[in-house]
Amino acid sequence: MSETKNSPFSPNYAVAPGAILAEWLQERGMKQTELAERMGRPIKTVSELIHGKICILQETAFQLERVTGIEASFWMNADRIYQERAARLAEGQQMTSWKRWALRFPFREMVDFGWVVPTPSGVARVRALFRYFGVASPDAWQARYGRLQAAFRQFPAFHADDAHLGAWLRQGEIQAARTECSPYNEPGFKDALVELRRATTSMPETFWPELVQKCRGTGVAVVLVPELSQTHVSGATRWLTPTKALIQLSLRYKTDDHLWFTFFHEAAHVLLHGKKDVFVEFNDPTNQNQKEQEADRWAADFLIPPAEWRCFCAGGAMNVGDITTFAARLGISPSIVVGRLQHEELIPFTACNRLKRRLRLVPENQTPPVAN
Repeated sequence: MSETKNSPFSPNYAVAPGAILAEWLQERGMKQTELAERMGRPIKTVSELIHGKICILQETAFQLERVTGIEASFWMNADRIYQERAARLAEGQQMTSWKRWALRFPFREMVDFGWVVPTPSGVARVRALFRYFGVASPDAWQARYGRLQAAFRQFPAFHADDAHLGAWLRQGEIQAARTECSPYNEPGFKDALVELRRATTSMPETFWPELVQKCRGTGVAVVLVPELSQTHVSGATRWLTPTKALIQLSLRYKTDDHLWFTFFHEAAHVLLHGKKDVFVEFNDPTNQNQKEQEADRWAADFLIPPAEWRCFCAGGAMNVGDITTFAARLGISPSIVVGRLQHEELIPFTACNRLKRRLRLVPENQTPPVAN
């Protein structure tokens, strides 16, 4: 005979201890007025007790023990179970009303990335999303992630979905919480950026661990989080605490020049802008936000000094050989030079792309190796 594993019994009703008391009265033919007299309590209190409208406090439990002969612990435990069950049923009804809210989130994608476990739709999924975000209600979610999104600038061609973007940002928080960082040290971070500029010539298997390690040593957690289908985001920067910043990258464009420029752009926000600011990047060339323009300019000038850039552009020759020689002299990856030339429309977007490294994200260890 096979054994069947049963689920814990979870009734869809709650029995108030007052019902037990009412049965006790009925068995003895006792009226509520007599019970009130014996307990020394108002008849209204006894009526509310029997109908489950008030809790059984210690004093009441001991009075019931003296009158009924049933121990006070029984009455208090019965009331605790009733209150918990009633609250759980009320919560279940509330959860049911929030099922539509849960449909906004890309749950299947979140499962595929390993952010949540497979969960049936309905109340179970509502609970799973609350656990993922660390919030207790849709209003709490809006207060937390709606506040963050109020600071986001939108890429005109791709309006990010707030639920998708919120899920992406939350994953950055989760990964950053696992990243132990030293307290933020601005001079140390600047020194790390100088060293990481030289690391742009390395292979991803080498530069990514170095990037993460150097930044965490100066108070900046850097994480890679794959974008969701309706985020269209390449990076984000915010301060999690006064001594810990978060740089979150998506590897959206899957080439090393975009990864490096986005990283240094986000680093500029850490260096130049306030700790209350939140920045999310959609690579919007039409954006006129002053702080975004400042970050763009800082990153561009840090990677390629303005005088060097002007001199190179004035030369006119921008073939693979010239680009490689120029990049080697500056000590940076030639892909960065190609990306800059394409961005400024000095060469076609189809030109010199063989100097770029194609990357792919491996979520298990957050390392972007070269694509096969």
